[in-house]
Amino acid sequence: MPAYKSIEWLEDQKALRLLDQTKIPAELKYVTLSRVEDIAAAITDMVVRGAPAIGVTAAYGLAVAAWREESDLLSAAMTRVADADAILRASRPTAVNLFWALDQMHHRVARQQPTSLVAYRAALVDAAHALAREDVEINKAIGHAGLDIVPQEATFIHHCNTGGIATVDYGTALGIIRIAHEAGRKVHVYVDETRPRLQGGRLTSWELQQLGISHQIIVDGASGFVMKNKSVDMCVVGCDRVAMNGDVANKIGTYNLALVAQAHGVPFYVAAPISTIDPEMPSGDRIEIEERPASEITEIDGVKVAPEGAEVFNPAFDVTPAHLISGIITEKGIIYPPFEETLKTLFLSNEQDHE
Repeated sequence: MPAYKSIEWLEDQKALRLLDQTKIPAELKYVTLSRVEDIAAAITDMVVRGAPAIGVTAAYGLAVAAWREESDLLSAAMTRVADADAILRASRPTAVNLFWALDQMHHRVARQQPTSLVAYRAALVDAAHALAREDVEINKAIGHAGLDIVPQEATFIHHCNTGGIATVDYGTALGIIRIAHEAGRKVHVYVDETRPRLQGGRLTSWELQQLGISHQIIVDGASGFVMKNKSVDMCVVGCDRVAMNGDVANKIGTYNLALVAQAHGVPFYVAAPISTIDPEMPSGDRIEIEERPASEITEIDGVKVAPEGAEVFNPAFDVTPAHLISGIITEKGIIYPPFEETLKTLFLSNEQDHE
């Protein structure tokens, strides 16, 4: 197992410790956060990133809020948690796991019906712990589901970062690659560098090094050349939101990769926990796309690489249309087109399992 943890609750401090992903690979640095405002800033500033990791971080944020309430009144703590919920929901708009995890926290705590401040705080911490444990179980299940389509010798292209640091552990798309490697498959990964923040070049490559998995970093624009000349078996990516028609929002550049995969006949798979499916989103056209600061494009590590005053358009995500997706790999198995039918069936079945 890796010697690092992406998210950790510090019981003695009633605080959250996060692996600072902005520092990788230069250093392995952790930050300890005991204020909801700082946790929200860590999400916005991508100290923590990856849809599942964002969701679990936000869940612990509610627990932190309850412990920061200085009065002995349950009502005061509940008000403080409600305020924290609003702050956390505003931190990043595209990843549905953020909102799903916060909703789950409220539902799970309400079921326990705590009648004291002590019980309320304990219920919040327990609910956040449960979400963290479930995330690891879900990721492993996604990995094993994906193993069914991975050949004995497999060459992947992977975009962005979907590994153990984008989740609580194992990861989604990268978790499939990790489990294939652990199962003895001969695996090689072409890692898109993933401009502008280089999550592939900085984070995925670092994780694959820790795991001893063969890989090479490529520039995003090299994917067509690689698919034409390097016998790629499949593209596997994660996602931040799945619409009910199968459209998928993921890190900017995913749409381009899917188009190139289609042009070369390479299967294009999306790894997604069921929590990423948004039942209120009929198609990807309605997904809110976060726009980020111009400096992410005009600078690299503080060094200007664009002319002063150049205008920038910096969407953090794009939407890959369902017709470009070969299958969506979930913890309940792989679903295939027509996604309007299979996603609805999967979602309803999952809801029945949790009733």
